[in-house]
Amino acid sequence: MSVLNIVLIGLASLLVPAPALDNGLALTPTMGWLHWERFMCNTDCDADPQNCIREELFMEMADVMVKEGWKDAGYEFVCIDDCWPLHERDAQGRLQADPKRFPSGIKKLADYVHAKGLKLGIYADVGTKTCAGYPGTLGYYDIDAKTFADWGVDLLKFDGCFMPDWHQLGEGYMNMSRALNQTGRSIVYSCEWPLYEWQHQQPDYDAIRKTCNHWRNYGDVYDQWTSVKSILDWTADKQKILVPVAGPGGWNDPDMLVIGNFGLSHDQQQTQMALWAIMAAPLLMSNDLRNICPKAKELLQNKQIIAINQDPLGKQGHLTLKGDSFEVWERPLSGNRLAVAVMNRQEIGGPRRFIISLATVPSWQLCDPKCNVTQILPVYREIGVQNLISEVMVRVNPTGTTLLTVTPIKSNPHDTL
Repeated sequence: MSVLNIVLIGLASLLVPAPALDNGLALTPTMGWLHWERFMCNTDCDADPQNCIREELFMEMADVMVKEGWKDAGYEFVCIDDCWPLHERDAQGRLQADPKRFPSGIKKLADYVHAKGLKLGIYADVGTKTCAGYPGTLGYYDIDAKTFADWGVDLLKFDGCFMPDWHQLGEGYMNMSRALNQTGRSIVYSCEWPLYEWQHQQPDYDAIRKTCNHWRNYGDVYDQWTSVKSILDWTADKQKILVPVAGPGGWNDPDMLVIGNFGLSHDQQQTQMALWAIMAAPLLMSNDLRNICPKAKELLQNKQIIAINQDPLGKQGHLTLKGDSFEVWERPLSGNRLAVAVMNRQEIGGPRRFIISLATVPSWQLCDPKCNVTQILPVYREIGVQNLISEVMVRVNPTGTTLLTVTPIKSNPHDTL
């Protein structure tokens, strides 16, 4: 490709992240499974027992996560989303699970999940009702936090529907954060505060980072390529705001992985996996692990991609180059390494050539004097030792992504000139 048609995108001064929520959790992005995108609010267990929101669904997912290698790959949370409770609280004001669909109760479900070496997540809402119309937590923050802790919950996804006054969003999320911490139980706190505040003003991300372990910024992901693209475009547009606030203990959440469902081609699934790793995103799958194709399973369990996502340096990557229907996203990794994702935004034709060099990837300077380049996607291959003036050619399928890691090689002081 011609470098005349590209635009290098600088992210000049990445600010030092604000202090994270001090609960010792989510030091790397959360990994697990969440029911919403695939199973939504299906409560008709008589007509569709295999796919309705009931305790057996989560027990079966926990079983599969252990049996099929998901737990070993790092996926540890089994998360309940909306539509689990009754439409009214009990006499003590506590939320209660629908006894028809969760006859054993959430505590027994948590015990089952914990016995598998996994953790249980649950869902509630900062406002008067959840998005699906179940009881909200406004006015019940302490009661609900204690209930979840008593049940043995390990993660709370806290939505933002039906808040009477959007000015109260921040206060509500901070109240729940305080209530969770006061329970004494370690509960990862997944917020949707900025998602609902962006509709009115730019959120205070310093406050959000001190309150939440990860936070949704943008609308729900759908099982379609246009949805994944819109999330990437919005994130790139706001990256000067988002990238500096991410780090150990607090992460930007671009929403669920829809890999293994119906709407994405395999190349598009590779793009979502690669870019979610570059963005240091929580990896929360929403799919049917009981019936998933081998290629999707292999992609989701890819150890090299997961290692990029879970890199302990904890820096979020960002878009660095855009042009000629290509995008380059880069993420700094521990050990002065680099992850590079080259995405082909063109949706016509065949594979296209892209040259990685100092001109297209200024971070290539870490190849002075030498570096080793490894291709992770679309297939693993060792590209080998390169230097500062090397040009590495990759082919990228339409809507696909080539993912690389670049590792500097220190010069040997015993080498002679």
